[in-house]
Amino acid sequence: MSFVVTIDGPSAAGKSTTARAIAQQLGWRYLDTGAYYRALALKALRLWTAADDQAATRLARETRIEFSGDPSRAHVLLDGADVTDAIRAPDVSQGASRIAAFPGVRRLLVEWQRTLREREPLVGEGRDLGTVVFPDAEVKLYLDADPETRARRRHAELADRGLAVTLEEVRADMRARDERDRSRADSPLKPAADATVLDTSGWDPARQVEAALAVVRAHPRFPKGGDVPERAGT
Repeated sequence: MSFVVTIDGPSAAGKSTTARAIAQQLGWRYLDTGAYYRALALKALRLWTAADDQAATRLARETRIEFSGDPSRAHVLLDGADVTDAIRAPDVSQGASRIAAFPGVRRLLVEWQRTLREREPLVGEGRDLGTVVFPDAEVKLYLDADPETRARRRHAELADRGLAVTLEEVRADMRARDERDRSRADSPLKPAADATVLDTSGWDPARQVEAALAVVRAHPRFPKGGDVPERAGT
């Protein structure tokens, strides 16, 4: 099995930025587990289906989700169509949180995600990577930040994409999603018992990446020559 770094935490805590940067610098595979759920939620919204676990799991089995490009320019393909931007809409984020609560869907997607470890070292980000998907990962990180910091980060991100939402709407959306993610019976959001917790409140992306990379490189089994040239694609 290859070397695995998991980065879990709530939305807008810095997971994506940190995971992509580490994967880019080390030349490792980047795994965005949230994109799986977002893509599936987008399909469910378009088809007005997946109202329960059985329907959602059936939909997942009939869906093809792929990734292309390097970590800094990753594209998400849903049944062959590029949905990289579409899956970041607020309604899809809420839908992803709801569909992720279905046990059947989570079990199926966990199977998909685990197969990637057989190919090469990877850096994954999500909400249950260190606790459920890769409980034996070499390095487990849990990123968090205070609610106001996270809301402002997400609001700025959505504004950059041209989405007209208020800061209060973002706060309410994040509160609802946090509650669902932390209270669901199957794979609730929480730090793994052996995770290194980093509070990114007040940190810029460079500091987040620096702190996370320091933990990764300090691991006794960190691959020799871990920093390799950028890959052409995944």
